[in-house]
Amino acid sequence: MVRMIRESFAVVEPHSEEVAKFFYGMLFSLSPATREMFPANMEVQRSRLLRALVHVVQMVDRPDDLIPFLRQLGRDHRKFGVINVHYEAVGTALLSAVKKFSGAAWTPKVEMAWAEAYTLMARAMQEAADADNGPAYWHATVLEHQRVSWDLAVVRLQPDHPVNYKAGQYVSVETPQRKRLWRYYSPANAPREDGIIEFHIRSVDGGWVSRSVVGHTQAGDTWRIGPPMGRLSVDRTAGSDILMVAGGTGVAPMHAIIDEMAQYGENPRVHLFYGGRTREDLYDLDNLQRIATTNPWLTVVPVLESDPGVRGVEQGSLADVVTRYGAWEERDVLVCGSPAMIRSTVSRMLVAGTPLDRIKYDPFTLD
Repeated sequence: MVRMIRESFAVVEPHSEEVAKFFYGMLFSLSPATREMFPANMEVQRSRLLRALVHVVQMVDRPDDLIPFLRQLGRDHRKFGVINVHYEAVGTALLSAVKKFSGAAWTPKVEMAWAEAYTLMARAMQEAADADNGPAYWHATVLEHQRVSWDLAVVRLQPDHPVNYKAGQYVSVETPQRKRLWRYYSPANAPREDGIIEFHIRSVDGGWVSRSVVGHTQAGDTWRIGPPMGRLSVDRTAGSDILMVAGGTGVAPMHAIIDEMAQYGENPRVHLFYGGRTREDLYDLDNLQRIATTNPWLTVVPVLESDPGVRGVEQGSLADVVTRYGAWEERDVLVCGSPAMIRSTVSRMLVAGTPLDRIKYDPFTLD
C-alpha cells in the first residue's frame, strides 16, 4: 500500500495546483455547505492542502508519527464545524483528484490502496474530534502590538480561557481583518499563569494575513485561536542533549521551549543555531543570548547568509553551518523555519549522517 501510494503521488505531484483546484471544485459540488468554511480567495488554501498531503505521504509508513498528527488535525478541524458527512465528501473528492492526474498509474489496486489509507486517516481524525471535550477555539484580546521592524511584529494576547498548549506547539489563528483566513503561528513563550500568549509574526510576500497582522493589528482586537498542534518538544528526563535549528521567526517555538526549560536548575545541553540573511533578521538574538548568560546548558550560534561584515557569527546557510559541525548523531534535533529551509537543512543532515528518527519538524510554517 505504501509503495503504490508513493508511486502514484509522485506522478500527481508535478500537477499539484491543478490537483488542488479539481479537489476543491469537486468537494464544493458534492457538499456545497463546505464552501462557507473557506475564504473567498482559495490560493493559499490550495497550497496548504498539497503541503499536508506531502507530509502525510512522507509519513504513511511511520504510523507512530502519522497518527498523532492526524489526531491533532481532527481536533483542529472542529473550529470549522466539520462533521462526519464532510469526511465522506473529502474522501471522494481526494480520490477523484488523484485519479484524474495519475493517468495510467491509476489502477484498481492503487485505488484500493488510496481508499484504505484515507479511511484510516479519516477514522483517526474523527475519533480524536469526537473525544475532544474542550472548546473548538478560544477568543483572545490583543493586549499589545509592537512593530519590531518594517516587516515584523510581536503581538501579545489574553485568551478568555487558558489555551492548553505545550511549549513548542503551534496554533491556528483568525484575525478580525481576515475572516476565515486561518493561519498557523507558534507561541514564543511557555504557558504562563496569566495565560498571555506572545506571537512573532513576519510579513510574507503575498501573505494576506501576515501583512495585515504586522500593519493593521491594534490593541483591543479579538482573535480566535484553534487547538494546539505540533510535535516540537523536549523531554528533559530522556537523557538526550538537544540541537535546535531555527530560521527567522522559526525561532519562536524554540524560544518557548527554552523559556520553559529556564525554569529548572538542571537541563540537557541545548545547542541553538539561529539563522537569517542579515543581522536584522535575528531579531530575538539579544534575548536568547541574555538567557544563555545565566543558563550554561544553552549555547546560541547566530548564522548569517548575506551579511559578511558582521562579526561574531557563522557565515553561510543553516544547512551549511549545522553540518559543518558534524552529524549530531547523539542529539534530538528540532528544526523550524520556512519549508525551503526545513527541506534543505533536513536533507543535508541526513546526508551528513543524522538519523531520521532523531529529527522533528512541523509541516505548517508559511502564511
